[in-house]
Amino acid sequence: MTAGKVNSARHGDNPVVNIVLAPDSFKGSLSAPEACAAMETGLRRVWPDAGVRARPMADGGEGTLDAILHAVGTRAIRASMQVPGASGAPVEAAYGIVDEGGVPVGIIEIAQVVGITDPVAMQSDAGSRDTIGVGVLMRALLDRGVRDLRIGLGGSSTSDGGAGLLVGLGARLLDHAGRDVEPTPRGLATLARIDLGGVDARVRDARILVLSDVDNPLCGAQGAMTVFGPQKGVAAADIAAFDASLAHYAGLAERAFGRSVAGNAGAGSAGGLGFALQLLGASSASGAEVVAGVIALDVALAGADWAITGEGRSDGQTLRHKGPFVVAQHARRCGVPATLVSGSVDAAALGDLGRVFTGCFGLPNGPMTLQDCVVHAAALLADRTEQVARVWSAVPR
Repeated sequence: MTAGKVNSARHGDNPVVNIVLAPDSFKGSLSAPEACAAMETGLRRVWPDAGVRARPMADGGEGTLDAILHAVGTRAIRASMQVPGASGAPVEAAYGIVDEGGVPVGIIEIAQVVGITDPVAMQSDAGSRDTIGVGVLMRALLDRGVRDLRIGLGGSSTSDGGAGLLVGLGARLLDHAGRDVEPTPRGLATLARIDLGGVDARVRDARILVLSDVDNPLCGAQGAMTVFGPQKGVAAADIAAFDASLAHYAGLAERAFGRSVAGNAGAGSAGGLGFALQLLGASSASGAEVVAGVIALDVALAGADWAITGEGRSDGQTLRHKGPFVVAQHARRCGVPATLVSGSVDAAALGDLGRVFTGCFGLPNGPMTLQDCVVHAAALLADRTEQVARVWSAVPR
């Protein structure tokens, strides 16, 4: 492990180490603030007086809402409401409203509505899930006078191309007989017409910023269904048919809106929610970079000795501008070494990860079931951070 520049203040003969903790959430086990707390517990076993700067991180997926609200503090309110989840069963979805100079900005994390960690949704047929609840939540924020929306796309269980979102906003999907079509991958096969007459007029005045780092188009070999469908439970035998249904739906939707966006980068994010939001005029930004700005990551890194980041699982996808990668990039520009401590680390990706991070570490000390890792995640993270810190502290500076 290489040492970074020495910025430590000194109390007598003992250096005070200044450490930035900026992990993403450990999906299904720890929120980013909880991960920070566990890391700090381990660090203080080595350096009781360490200067710890906790900056919970996110990249638009699960944990984005918590990271933003944690950073802005009293300028935000957190609320929740019951909306349809991906399977149609009700879920309690949290959202936030942030005061930005007197302007209310709504924060939606779609993982709160149609998250892949929702066990009810994941037990349902992947071809029958939809995003109606996201549209319902957007309308609720419009009811509260919000016209600026930040929508974090990531961690979805859906692949409906955002058809459900449009229905939630008041659109109708109709077959040749004028009957309503279910806004699902399976239902879109019979779609003949999209009626936008009932779409909430207020959404046309809304400013929507999508937070995502996925650059896939909606359809095709690199599209939402082909690339992400399998991890959401879409059967291999259904992928081609569902992708064709998405392409058919996209053509009708583009004609209805008068926009051509299916081939755009990011249209395939969150199972195609990116496509529907681009039809509505949304712009896009790197989720991790937006969150890094909100949490003032560069300010925290200034004068730091070391940064620690992490996530539930690190692999080759981490390097596609996921939260830990962005933390490492910012740390490098500030001259600070960044270490990765994640729930697990893909051995096949260690070579590439090692060129970005000053050491990559997983949590288990030995064979453990996934359930045990989830249950004991905080203790495992504290222990691993402690041991990494002991190695770091032994390096002469």
